[in-house]
Amino acid sequence: MPVFPPLSLVATPEALQLFHCTCPQHIRSLPPFLPCVSYFPSLQALRKTGLLTSDPRLRDCVHQMRQSTHDSIGTVMMDKKLFRRCVGNNIILLTKAFRKKFIIPDFEKFVLQIDTLYDTAHRQEGGQVADYIPQLAKFSPDLWGVSLCTIDGQRHSVGDTKVPFCLQSCVKPLEYAIAVHEFGSEHVHQFVGKEPSGLKFNKLSLNEEDKPHNPMVNAGAIVISSLIKPHSNKAERFDYVMEFLKSMAGTEYVGFSNATFQSERETGDRNFAIGYYLKEKKCFPENADMIAALDFYFQLCSIEVTCESGSVMAATLANGGICPITGDRVLSAEAVRNTLSLMHSCGMYDFSGQFAFHVGLPAKSGVSGAVLLVVPNVMGMMCWSPPLDRLGNSVRGIHFCQDLVSYFNFHNYDNLRHFTKKHDPRRRSDDDDDPNKSVVNLMFAAYNGDVSALRRFALSAVNMEQRDYDSRTVLHIAAAEGQVEAVIFLTEICKVNPHMKDRWGNTPLDDAMQFGHEVVVSLLQEYQRVYDDIDSLSNTDEQKAAFDTLKSIV
Repeated sequence: MPVFPPLSLVATPEALQLFHCTCPQHIRSLPPFLPCVSYFPSLQALRKTGLLTSDPRLRDCVHQMRQSTHDSIGTVMMDKKLFRRCVGNNIILLTKAFRKKFIIPDFEKFVLQIDTLYDTAHRQEGGQVADYIPQLAKFSPDLWGVSLCTIDGQRHSVGDTKVPFCLQSCVKPLEYAIAVHEFGSEHVHQFVGKEPSGLKFNKLSLNEEDKPHNPMVNAGAIVISSLIKPHSNKAERFDYVMEFLKSMAGTEYVGFSNATFQSERETGDRNFAIGYYLKEKKCFPENADMIAALDFYFQLCSIEVTCESGSVMAATLANGGICPITGDRVLSAEAVRNTLSLMHSCGMYDFSGQFAFHVGLPAKSGVSGAVLLVVPNVMGMMCWSPPLDRLGNSVRGIHFCQDLVSYFNFHNYDNLRHFTKKHDPRRRSDDDDDPNKSVVNLMFAAYNGDVSALRRFALSAVNMEQRDYDSRTVLHIAAAEGQVEAVIFLTEICKVNPHMKDRWGNTPLDDAMQFGHEVVVSLLQEYQRVYDDIDSLSNTDEQKAAFDTLKSIV
């Protein structure tokens, strides 16, 4: 058996608490205060919080874990020193995750409802796949994917979320945000307006000032394309936007479909007509090349993403311009605010007013079947299904968004006092504030042998020795019900006192014997002996320090 240094020397209290609460129940051969943690259950517990092992913030942590298990030739256990080395740089993030301090505290419950909404929308039929561009017409109408990313980097995907598709019009708010970030709102709006047009997105129409109505229609997007890096060559401009979008996506997939770009140019007569009309009305900046601006616009529409990478882009907008999974500021606060305002009023083609009324969230749709949805200060989503309705919006995407705000209070005006009874996934459970409910839920977790729930309580710094109205502890309940795994967790990990008596003078061991749970009896008898031995430790200062540290955790 390896020799471990004292607990006080190898772990901070936060890391030690994480260590104990992810410890497997079956490690019984080690001394009570020297367990190891299992690599795989640790990652499973992490995924339940919404964090992925591919999260850039956890890259070093996961790499250290995998490297350690690789070096140990198949062993998947880590001692405290190794555990601290793996999680040390991420201790704040991990503690926040396991203590349910993220924007969506009960992420497991939340994504179950998202999956239900996904299945409901999947049953929607009708609509036609866009066919004016051959590459778009090739997509199956059965494709349907939804991905979300919260402002804390919690991720969930369901359906066809790894299939690349072109952003098409979903790139319009992104290029506008880049332009405002680069030049400021005042400069950009010298060339483009802010009002909804009330007309089709590809109309040859300008406002009273001879400007495109807004950046979300084709005319406005073409003008915006001429503003980005105007003094750079074509290749540099395209690379600049690609790198910008990759930063918004947290370095996740952002690609380019050259076939779609060529098709856009070949079938872009309407856009060329708009371009010449804009040139006639002197809508472009001085010395701007109209053909180059059109080509650049076609290129931007042909940029590919997946639902997963698109959801991170949306989450960057939801998070005020800071990418949730990298922590890097990508866009200025002004750019984000103005972009979301225009998405809310103009983002859904001729359906924008209806969408603002029923859904009340900033969004942008594209003829590829994508819907980029932003819930400010909460999360971003990307929905994708190629069949479109008569207004050019994804049939399933619109249905999903409407169902989303019907169930959750995400509509901009759902937070008015006394207005709604919808579910709020941001709200922490009342159990966190009500000690009585906390005791009841703790007891029920033990009664059902729900070790995952017990682990969550322990990670949330709940006192695992608190009593109910009959002075029973959680160990009494687990012992009386014969819940072996729960008993092992409470004794070996939480170090619950086995000698506490209920109002009838019974200890957990007495209850286990009364109800004939022989395995639990054996466990508790052995644990009592070890517990009493630890309690009498006084040989060295190091042993005493180790035990004091454990007691402070419990």
